[in-house]
Amino acid sequence: MRIDPDDIVRLPKNWQARPDALRDRVVLIVGAAGALGSASAKAAAQAGAKVVLLGRKVRPLEKLYDDIEAIRSDAASIYPLDLSGASPGDYADLAASIEREFGRLDGIVFAAAQFDGLQPALDTAPQKWANAIHVNATAPFLIVQACATLLTTPAVGAPQASLVFVLDDPARIGRAFWGGYGVAKHALIGLISILHQEWESDRVRVHALLPAPMRSALRRMAYFGENTLELPTADGTAQAVAYLLGDEGVAARGKVLDLR
Repeated sequence: MRIDPDDIVRLPKNWQARPDALRDRVVLIVGAAGALGSASAKAAAQAGAKVVLLGRKVRPLEKLYDDIEAIRSDAASIYPLDLSGASPGDYADLAASIEREFGRLDGIVFAAAQFDGLQPALDTAPQKWANAIHVNATAPFLIVQACATLLTTPAVGAPQASLVFVLDDPARIGRAFWGGYGVAKHALIGLISILHQEWESDRVRVHALLPAPMRSALRRMAYFGENTLELPTADGTAQAVAYLLGDEGVAARGKVLDLR
């Protein structure tokens, strides 16, 4: 699958989020402990949002929470959840928890990824294949489904809500050895298109983000011969996330924000 060139947009040159760009918005960061998830959480908090940090391991979430509290007090909360073992009921509990604590939800960033390394597809253990499909494609759908009412029925005067899905280069991950991760990321492109068309006239904007190479655990695993430390950190990509979450992101509605 290839991305239509007509669907590609670029980040405005030298764009940086204003300190109040996301003021009073509630944003769920899925995969908050990863390189892009943690950078996105910090960028959103710096721009005024309250961030819900969802991740599998509590200790990294607690460290991120402390980092964000140093930026701005009362800007973060922690929600531990292992996507690989989560059920629809767990996602319903997540939505109910956000509603109880905040009464609203203005954005979701899907930065979680499950990648077990390059290998022939038919050599993949069935459970690992199913896990890659679930974490990278099914879980985002189930989270959106569980949070749909929160996203589509805001308080009076609330801004548009934004869904930010993180893609990977379709031309690269459609090649040999990318396995369940590659299949799931291609499926995610289809999900983004479907949700955009179904919510095209709704308050919920659907966005796709295609990062440039950056320093991350996934990058190290996929490109083991590369010096990952020579790549930029996820901070620049996190600014693009903040752009898509804010009012200016309307220009990228239903598009792929390509940072390559």
